[in-house]
Amino acid sequence: MTVTLDSIREAAVGLVGVAVRTPLVSVPELSQHAGVPVYLKLESQQPTGAFKTRGAWTAVRRLAPEQRARGVITYSSGNHGQAVAFAAQRLGLRAVIVMPETAPRTKVEGVQRWGGEVVFAGRTSEDRYRRAMELAVSEGLTVIPPFDHPDVIAGQATVAVEILEQLPEVEWVATPVGGGGLAAGVAVALAALKPATRLATVEPEGSAALAAALAAGHIVRLERTASIADGLLPLSVGKLNFAILQGRAEPVLVSEAAIAEATRWLNVEKQLVVEPSGAVTTAAVRCGALRPTGPIVLVVSGGNADSAVLAQLTASGGRR
Repeated sequence: MTVTLDSIREAAVGLVGVAVRTPLVSVPELSQHAGVPVYLKLESQQPTGAFKTRGAWTAVRRLAPEQRARGVITYSSGNHGQAVAFAAQRLGLRAVIVMPETAPRTKVEGVQRWGGEVVFAGRTSEDRYRRAMELAVSEGLTVIPPFDHPDVIAGQATVAVEILEQLPEVEWVATPVGGGGLAAGVAVALAALKPATRLATVEPEGSAALAAALAAGHIVRLERTASIADGLLPLSVGKLNFAILQGRAEPVLVSEAAIAEATRWLNVEKQLVVEPSGAVTTAAVRCGALRPTGPIVLVVSGGNADSAVLAQLTASGGRR
């Protein structure tokens, strides 16, 4: 399985009228802090509140008619599940979404709002995966993986295509990393269209599966993950994603305190709706973990923030 520029371009065409060409906004405070121009790519403004719209739509749209007729299933902490439900609803398909028992209410309600059938399974990505595979077999559903799939990656890669069109002089792109689908897509697009662009992959210190894999030279399965960034908690990165990111990604880790502070700052000071998973790139610049040497775009991956978490962060001034 490979991801090609032709596949990415076809995905971009297929997303017209479905996904939003999200804005790229300059942030003077971050630019002054970093000493280089800093921009935010607001994927939080997608119809489902996250970049996952791109990959899920692309993968579901490319299914064969007989697969569509049977319906789809996925396993997700929230944003991919919402995106699959959204795509299925638009195409008139059944969608079953296996979510963790700890999923934020905001994300569960989002899945249900788009017509998805929610099934809860355990707390880890592996719990969700196992249950989804069981249901896929028993009910004849087609699995739409959250990150380790060429069509999903091709859809996510369209983020980078837009960035290069909006800011041709970009020298750095920073993405959050969970399973690695967004980062892998961005890596493929940058390598094909502007290979000198550097890619920073940002993870919470408590959930750094990609950084561990890059250091080891092979995929590492973490024993546990923990972070306020609930969308970035897979125990390991995807196989295809890791193969793409080896030699291309520059890993950056951020603390829980930095993520909490950046989430509060974006929501309160900048009046943006951003979930902690989407704030990690901003956190990396604000805390100094990421020091870009030229114009940088920080992908704000999602805005499906748990209202209780945001209220806590706002009340505590970003301390956690």
